[in-house]
Amino acid sequence: MNEMHDHHTHIHDHHDTIQRLKSAEGHLRGIQRMLEEDTYCIDIIRQIQAVQAALNKISVNILEQHLNSCVITAVRGENLQERERVLKEITDVFETATKV
Repeated sequence: MNEMHDHHTHIHDHHDTIQRLKSAEGHLRGIQRMLEEDTYCIDIIRQIQAVQAALNKISVNILEQHLNSCVITAVRGENLQERERVLKEITDVFETATKV
């Protein structure tokens, strides 16, 4: 699900998020090296779990920004369709996140 809503005009400071992504990217490269070097499997799994935790934190930070900007604006606004759309988006994100 890769929907882009370019009608939003909220400006977010993504500096911290970008730094976290770069860090996760470095860890992913490290995992690739570990696989190439035939590192002990449990060590590789621990590194994968660390990257997953980092990505989850990034997701939470972005969601928090979204809730404090786009969602609040929509909920306070007069446009019922926009309010319902934004709330459905959040429900959809959680449904997707909980699928195994």
